[in-house]
Amino acid sequence: MSKMTAKDYMERENKYGAHNYHPLPVVLEKGQGVYVWDVDGKRYYDFLSAYSALNQGHCHPKIVKAMCDQAQVLTLTSRAFYNNALGEFEEYVTKFFGYDKVLPMNSGAEADETALKLCRRWGYDVKKIKEGEAKIIVCGNNFHGRTITIISMSTDPDAFSGFGPYTPGFIKIPYNDVNALEKALQDPNVAGLILEPIQGEAGVFVPDEGYLKKSYDLCKKHNVLFIADEVQTGIARTGKMLACDHEGVRPDILILGKAISGGTMPISCVLADDEIMLTIKPGEHGSTFGGNPIAARVGIAALEVVKNEKLAENAEKMGKIFREEMRAINSHMIELVRGKGLLNAVVIRNKPGKTAWDVCLAMAEKGVLAKPTHGNIIRFAPPLVINEEQLRDAVSLIKEAFKLFE
Repeated sequence: MSKMTAKDYMERENKYGAHNYHPLPVVLEKGQGVYVWDVDGKRYYDFLSAYSALNQGHCHPKIVKAMCDQAQVLTLTSRAFYNNALGEFEEYVTKFFGYDKVLPMNSGAEADETALKLCRRWGYDVKKIKEGEAKIIVCGNNFHGRTITIISMSTDPDAFSGFGPYTPGFIKIPYNDVNALEKALQDPNVAGLILEPIQGEAGVFVPDEGYLKKSYDLCKKHNVLFIADEVQTGIARTGKMLACDHEGVRPDILILGKAISGGTMPISCVLADDEIMLTIKPGEHGSTFGGNPIAARVGIAALEVVKNEKLAENAEKMGKIFREEMRAINSHMIELVRGKGLLNAVVIRNKPGKTAWDVCLAMAEKGVLAKPTHGNIIRFAPPLVINEEQLRDAVSLIKEAFKLFE
């Protein structure tokens, strides 16, 4: 049988898989650290990191070892029984982030759903909102996942159009608008505010300095929960362990996912103190795979790597260099460079045959993988293990790609 070509792999996916993604035309088969290789052996810098799931780099040996060791002993018990790994993870993660309790799930969307349920339940049991009337404030251009309830919170037609009827109970306000928040908080039935400290999918939109702290303070004033979706911004990506740390804000409910497994498997978790977490009783919420023994071991290893390898500090340092270098590119294609740590975006001036997609194709040709979001924004988020030499090498390839559009 003749060897399959990249085209064969892509055609097979297209034929048998749902068409809910539009990937760049590269077929990857190996990854190590900041690099990936395609089926033809070509090496690339990965500047997407699976949407920030691979903060610790591809196939980090410590995380992979934790996974393989546990996989040979016990993979799943469900939560019908105790196991000897989960409690260790729960103790580690709660002490790591400073909360009383953790509720482990699998995907980021599941963790967001968990946070919404916790918020509503707290609203009824603790704040004493009338049953069925709790509201949660959400922000325009948010991205919290793909479930029916989460798309009901969205203002992006691509996310919600054609999937109604929608879940009620949400108040939509503009992001980065403290006045709009203050107005929405006048409603006594508001139980919580959920937001991303930096809006990733919206194109790495960084709010004004002080926005998070002011929002948090307003929530406190009105007895409303401040819920931070740090699925993409958490675990050192923005130059601090959590993006909320930049403003010294401690969310009432903290949502984590993606990099809490170092990109090896779906792990997510929701952290909160007892007053919130213990409103949910046995049988009222759960997940067959949530908190499985492999996830428990992997989660500890992934967080240890972030801490021991000082990845937050590295993200802060490398991010500054990256933004300086990108701002120094003299290209009419580049409208704006923004970001924090190693979560950055370049806003492109799209013209016929000169779009963000075309730039990404040109970068792939040169050996750097990134992906457009919202048509004209390229997100740049390499693994946080990247060193200065690798970063400058990748930047030189990005610059070469931009030169092709002059």
